[in-house]
Amino acid sequence: MVYILLGAGFEEAEALVTADVLRRADIPVTLTGIGAPAVTGSHGITVQADLPVERAALKAGDMVVLPGGMGGVASMEGSKEAMTLIRQAASGDEYWLAAICAAPTLLARAGLLPKGAPCVCYPGLEDELSQAGAVPQMDRSTVTEGRLITGRGPGSAFDFGLALVEALAGAGASGVVRAGLQYGL
Repeated sequence: MVYILLGAGFEEAEALVTADVLRRADIPVTLTGIGAPAVTGSHGITVQADLPVERAALKAGDMVVLPGGMGGVASMEGSKEAMTLIRQAASGDEYWLAAICAAPTLLARAGLLPKGAPCVCYPGLEDELSQAGAVPQMDRSTVTEGRLITGRGPGSAFDFGLALVEALAGAGASGVVRAGLQYGL
């Protein structure tokens, strides 16, 4: 299962494109709401969550995805339940953790970025990653490092979603979805 966390002010493109790309690969996705069953993103689009964050329960192989949007990141940081889920996903080799745009800075502030790990975030925020000991790779749209996947921003949402598909289902599945989307051809 992939849990995509939706907090008020989340970046809609990063959450919804990612969910769409994963579902095209037949990967189960749950839009996981923080604070309300219907969550409004940073551009005024309201999305009905499938599940409240309080009911999310990770099993081996599951992934937690953190979309950006400054409001969405603040919503995640302000939610005890969301931070518990995020910390659990970062706790070892049993789970996957993915963050895009401003969300990798949440991981930096929470001490959840591995020292020396290459990663990417929205341009201008990379100092937070460096201060946490990570190594920003700002010439890339996505970075996969072990079970951590990071993405640059809304414009890299398709690359990010495809990187998640590749991590969870393999390069072949990612290639099939890419071809079906007519992306990068």
